[in-house]
Amino acid sequence: MIGATGGIGGEVARALHARGWEVRALHRDPSRASQSNPDLHWTAGDAMDQASVQRAAAGIRVIVHAVNPPGYRNWSGLVLPMLDNTIAAAVRNEARVLLPGTVYNYGPDAGDAVDEHAPQNPLTRKGRIRAEMERRLEQATARGAKALVVRAGDFYGPRSGNTWFAQGMVPTAGPLKRIFNPARAGTGHAWAYLPDLAETMARLLERRDELADFDSFQFGGTWVEDNRDFAEAIRTAAGRPRIPIYPFPWPLVHLLAPFNETAREMREMTYLWRSPLRLVDGKLRNFLGEVPATPLAEALRTTLLGLGRCKKP
Repeated sequence: MIGATGGIGGEVARALHARGWEVRALHRDPSRASQSNPDLHWTAGDAMDQASVQRAAAGIRVIVHAVNPPGYRNWSGLVLPMLDNTIAAAVRNEARVLLPGTVYNYGPDAGDAVDEHAPQNPLTRKGRIRAEMERRLEQATARGAKALVVRAGDFYGPRSGNTWFAQGMVPTAGPLKRIFNPARAGTGHAWAYLPDLAETMARLLERRDELADFDSFQFGGTWVEDNRDFAEAIRTAAGRPRIPIYPFPWPLVHLLAPFNETAREMREMTYLWRSPLRLVDGKLRNFLGEVPATPLAEALRTTLLGLGRCKKP
């Protein structure tokens, strides 16, 4: 497991451990990382160091690649080298790489409802990098590796601090006082509750022998026809049905973008809040039969409690 202290990586690690897997996690400071999840077998290493990735992956049949540079710093310079190190370890061990996928891969030509066969012609820098990651994984299958991409919308969950939910919609620490809606009025949006997504990934990995060498699935998650409805559900879950919902301060993001890397990355994703992009998950449902789906009110309440945005009853 690479990225076990992150939002999706941590949830996948917990889901796998709960299902009886032994999870080996790579981190530069294992003693500190173990405080976040003591059930894992932590080992010292850096995702940018191929030798330490190889050591950690020795004898492993599945590698979860869920690592990202913190705060988007040097994202374009680090993401592909880290993946290349994971691929090298997967080839050496004939292992399967699980990559949490994103919707950034899709450009306007993909349409507003996309399945696994939709064209990937991204217009953004980040989208092009994400598409290249998947291309490299698919190419690696010719050298003995295998890969699984599970694509989802924007994350939310009790341990999801670095997300649009936590930093964009409910960014103020403490009990909820206001909500920001990044979406254009009437625009739908795809969300993914991390515990459900992680459980889905774990179930797919348990049936990995039934998958193609390179396989991908769309996780439909929580789709809202109008993101305003999602904002209203947040304040209901918080027990604060009258707190204000404001438009997201996009003008400030555009103003800061030339000077701040996080703002630049946020600005690049503006199009996803102006046009709907729904993930069609028929393939996933046909394969698993039942897809984990926590009721929205419960998922939001758990998320808000975990982020400290509301108090326990």
